[in-house]
Amino acid sequence: MALEKATFGAGCFWCTEAVFQALQGVSNVVSGYMGGETPDPSYLDVCSGTTGHAEVIQLDYDPEIISFEDLLLVFFKTHDPTTLNRQGNDTGTQYRSVIFFHNQEQKEASLKMIDDLTKELVYDKPIVTEIAPVTDFYRAEEYHQNYYIQNTAKPYCLFVIQPKLAKFTESFREKIMK
Repeated sequence: MALEKATFGAGCFWCTEAVFQALQGVSNVVSGYMGGETPDPSYLDVCSGTTGHAEVIQLDYDPEIISFEDLLLVFFKTHDPTTLNRQGNDTGTQYRSVIFFHNQEQKEASLKMIDDLTKELVYDKPIVTEIAPVTDFYRAEEYHQNYYIQNTAKPYCLFVIQPKLAKFTESFREKIMK
């Protein structure tokens, strides 16, 4: 079966990239920008909060190994989908929780997941994750790609990404690459 694409925004793309790179069935993860009006924005443009873009990851996955629903579970478990335009200390629309769907099935699965999580009272507050159609994807600058893998000793990686990865590992041990 052919690889499929998924695009998620869950705050800082460095954290999101590190989580999804560890999953079995995910073959490629690229950090970038989506959902705004400015063509080919830079990191500084996006950080200004004026472009409308979110920091996102776009990944290729094999649905025979990992389902889109499993990717959604990872997405929702590894960030706070109840905070509008904020993840931790990162604030602004560029850090919003968003799923950019590539087809009708992804849209329906995303809406169903939100409905199920809401009915199961998984969160104390309403889920504010945006569900939107894919728009132009702009690859982030090269120094953002594989950020955690290349910078594990940097303070941000030690104090923000590593704890997130530890929590992720505990919850999704069976889905992590061996």
